Formats: sequence, C-alpha cells, structure tokens
Amino acid sequence: DRELVHPGWPRDQLDRHYAAPVSGVSLNGNVLSFFPAPSPSGIGQPAVFTLEPRSTAISREVEVTAQSVASGTNRIWIRRDPTQDRFTLGGTVRSPSQVRLRVAIHDPSTFAGLVLAERLAEQQAKRAGSRVESLWPRLADPEETFDNARPLAIVTTPLTDVLMLCNTDSINLYAEALGALIAIQKASRPEVLPEYSRELLHRELMLFPEWYVGRHKGVTLDDKQRASLDQVFERILARNLAEPKVFVHRDFHSRNLMLSSPNPGVLDFQDAVHGPLSYDLVSLFKDAYIRWDEDFILDMLARYWDIARRLGLPIREDFSEFHRDFEWMGVQRHLKVLGIFARLYHRDGKDGYLKDMPLVMDYLRRACERYVELAPLARLLNQLDPVERKFGYTF
Repeated sequence: DRELVHPGWPRDQLDRHYAAPVSGVSLNGNVLSFFPAPSPSGIGQPAVFTLEPRSTAISREVEVTAQSVASGTNRIWIRRDPTQDRFTLGGTVRSPSQVRLRVAIHDPSTFAGLVLAERLAEQQAKRAGSRVESLWPRLADPEETFDNARPLAIVTTPLTDVLMLCNTDSINLYAEALGALIAIQKASRPEVLPEYSRELLHRELMLFPEWYVGRHKGVTLDDKQRASLDQVFERILARNLAEPKVFVHRDFHSRNLMLSSPNPGVLDFQDAVHGPLSYDLVSLFKDAYIRWDEDFILDMLARYWDIARRLGLPIREDFSEFHRDFEWMGVQRHLKVLGIFARLYHRDGKDGYLKDMPLVMDYLRRACERYVELAPLARLLNQLDPVERKFGYTF
C-alpha cells in the first residue's frame, strides 16, 4: 500500500533516519547521507556538501544556512520538511565532516526513480557525447498502462530489506535508551556513588591476562610481553581517567533494558559508580550480545554528542576527541569482558558466554588496530587468536 509511515509516528521525528518510510521500492534505506565541508570561497560563506546517493535534483532542494567558520568545531544539523523532500542544512562548519548526517526522505518511489533517471541520463549522455537533461519521475496511477513503452530497467527490493526497514522499533528503542542515559548523566554529582577509581579500572584489566590469556588460552607471557602489556594498560588507564565524569551504570546494554512505560526500564544498577562519561555508551553500542553497523554507531554517537553539549553535560568540545575516548574506553571494557567470560567458564562452569567471545574480540582488535599506541596489544591479540589475512593481486 502507500501508507509508508505509521500515522501515529510523531511529526517532529519524520525526518529521522530511524523513522524512514517503508516502501516496496527502496533505495539506500530511504535515507540521504550528507557530508558537509567548508566553502572553497572562504570563511563566512555557505558551507558545501556531497550527497550519498548523489543527486543533482535533490541537491537543488537543499537550503544551506550553515556557515564556514575559522575556529571552533563542527556544529551541523539537517532537517527535512515533514510533507516534502525539501531540506535545510544548518549550523557551522570548520572542517570536512567525518560523520555523515542522515535524514529520511519523504517519497521513496520518487526518490528511487529520480536517482535512477539521473543515472540513465548520464549513460545516455556518455553514448551521445552530449549533455542530456534528466526528467523528474512521477508515481504511475494504478489504472495507467504503457502498451508502447519498453522497460529501461527493472528495480526490485528484496523482501528481507523491506522487513529490515519495518523493524525500526529496535532503532527507536536505542534512541530512547540514549535519552534515559542522558537523564542519568545529567543528574550526576560527585561523592554520591563510589568512584570508578584507577585501582578498580586496573583490577578489571588484570582479568584479561589472568583468566583469558592464562586460563582460557593456556599461554604464559614472558617478561617482555608482560612489560609491554603493562605499558599499554597504563596508556589505557591514563585515557580513561582523563575523561569527564558522570554517573556510570557499568552494564547499560540490551539485556538490562526492559520495555516499559516510560521506556526503558533499567535493571542491574547495583554496581553503579561515578566515572568516565563514555563507559555506558560503550556498553550500549559495543554490546557483547548484538552487533550494530559502525555507521549506525557513529550516527547515534554524533546525536548523543550534540544533545549532551546542548544540555551542558561535561563532554569534549571536539567530536573526534570524544570518539577517541569512546574507543579507548571500549578497549578497557572488552579486555575486562573477555576475562570475565573466561572466568565464568573455567571457574563457574558456565559455557553460555563462550559464543559471545568472538564479537568482543572483534571489537577489541578493531580498536587496537586503529591506534598506534595500542599496537603492542594488537600484536598480542594476533598471537593469541590469529586471524586469516586475505591478499589480492592485480597485474
């Protein structure tokens, strides 16, 4: 049918990527991705942007109020008119955005047809050796026939893709979980909860060499390896302890968040502390039991960062520094989790967590490979759990 969005969905959320319309013909999840950058003409000029998927016609429907600035950080937002595909890009842009701004489109079929028409026109222009104007597509009437027409392309959307789009509830639930987390953090005060101290963070790190390396993998580290690991642990702790501090749940992940009204209900908070701001974000988005695409994680982190700054939470002014905190906090947590899962198996006889170890190891390995300061840990992980590297050659 042509009921693309639930009639009860809040009007002010219709442009959010998690509220994208559901259609039998879908392109790019019925979402546009904007990548803003400063104007080549200089400071004070309207920002520029690229689109994914690219579309000249859609680009003409974007009003740019965002300004290029010489100092500060990127503060960019994108909005769409609730009733049509007209967009406004606002804020300030100092440097090319590393984080895509995603916005739901209004009319999926026209959007897909428009992009297809532009691509077909480009191919026709290449063959003809001249510029060919693309036509704005329209939705055919149910009674319309095209007896004398020939198909230019057949576009299908797999049913699995449509079902994935229908399952927007899970994404919306995560947005609500972020709202609950921000409320908890906003209530933070020192000396109310125990401190997430250096001693506690270090004790958690030591679960990795004792239980994962020693007991689970059966490996005894030599003096050089142990010294190298201790040095990396010191770097991790220094980064973790330099973060702004808020209330920390310590296990703010999918299995401890219950559907309720208001949503979500939060369980297992008895070990809450006052500590690094990014810790519960790691628990939520680098969950040991469910994997989210990195694009989705970055998008949610960017939204959290923007809201947290506007609400006055003690968060880094620069998104890249905030994201680095998030990554390094993830390294600490995932070293701890691997140790805990190994201890649950070898000491307590609980093997249910073994199946979750590969995902946790993947999180850890990816983060370690991104930062040169963590290279010694990355090498140890490759020795403990070698991964097959595939190489291709071209001639």
